[in-house]
Amino acid sequence: MRHTVSVLVENKFGVLARISTLFAARGFNIDSLSVSETEEPAISRMTIVVKGGDYILEQVTKQLNKLVDVIKVTDFKDTEYVERSLALVKISITKSTQNELIKLIGIFRARIEDISQNSVTVEITGDENKINAFVKTVMPYGIKETCRTGVVALGRGYANKVKEKKND
Repeated sequence: MRHTVSVLVENKFGVLARISTLFAARGFNIDSLSVSETEEPAISRMTIVVKGGDYILEQVTKQLNKLVDVIKVTDFKDTEYVERSLALVKISITKSTQNELIKLIGIFRARIEDISQNSVTVEITGDENKINAFVKTVMPYGIKETCRTGVVALGRGYANKVKEKKND
């Protein structure tokens, strides 16, 4: 089972290292990690995707809440949320495949960011299924390079299941 967790943290040196060490020490694998400042520069949001059962999610949440720099942990297990990833895909292109490839790019609502005589670099955003489907569809053309971001997620409206840390 795949779990997406949003963690608000104090934007301080070493927070990312402490969180990744916490995961490694307990044998939890991070499938995706995205970190950036929020609307408030003193706070960063980490979106972490982990695979495992409900026990893993419970342990991850408990362990994160023990860290001093963690402000709030939100798990999206029973919550509606919006999730997006971004990928840049460099695809081989020839004169004979150019029109067909451009049509496919349009069907997936992707954007051409760079084009040369023998390649096209495409930006695609969406959930992992959409990006995976695009990559699988263009694979026969020849993928030269790919680069993907981690997942970013926000709860819809005020429906978040929030577990706030209690500062003693």
